[in-house]
Amino acid sequence: MNAQAEPQWEGAVNARVVLGNIYRMGRSEWLTTTGWHQAYTEGIRTVIDLRNPQERHRRHTDPQVDEAAKAGITIINSPTEEAGHPEFERLAVPYMNHPRMYQENLEFFPHRIAEVFHQIAKAEGKIVLHCSAGRDRTGLIVSMLLKLARREDLLEAQYEAALRGINEWHKISNYKHPYESYIEDKDLIEPLAERLEALDEFVDDLSVEEFLLGEGITEPEIKEILARMGL
Repeated sequence: MNAQAEPQWEGAVNARVVLGNIYRMGRSEWLTTTGWHQAYTEGIRTVIDLRNPQERHRRHTDPQVDEAAKAGITIINSPTEEAGHPEFERLAVPYMNHPRMYQENLEFFPHRIAEVFHQIAKAEGKIVLHCSAGRDRTGLIVSMLLKLARREDLLEAQYEAALRGINEWHKISNYKHPYESYIEDKDLIEPLAERLEALDEFVDDLSVEEFLLGEGITEPEIKEILARMGL
């Protein structure tokens, strides 16, 4: 998938390199104090949290973290959707958890998606993108980044790794997810194939650069985003 070593940040779930200086993971609350220090040492200076504000809280199963460990890392909340939007919520049941919903997310909230790219363009240091699982809201942005970079060859591997990564977490997590649970590997084959097909359909029909320019992202910003991916 990527020649770079995958991040080893204590407590991180579903963490991996996307391309260049852009990383992805699941909930930042899973990181321990040591994990935050390790991320900083690796060069992480910006974390972009794609969740809605009401999701951003510590669970009783999350580690207690010394807030000083986050010093030097800017944490930005840039949601990919608007919580409580009635039309989108009728489509995204129980939430946006599948690539077949990516196009609807883009059409309902283009300004939200563009803002994420604006934040990527102006961020300092290495960047971590994350939502809750690190799979679909993160997957939407990552897929657009890879299409922009003309690295469609990485798309399916990135998504499969994210799907399998959070699935493995469900196997060992002491937090009971209200909607998802561990799926045996033999039972994952069909839903994975279906999700990858939906992902390919989304990306095939999308011109990311045209979308971004139409939403007010400038050409210098696009060049900066590409530079962050080593291009």
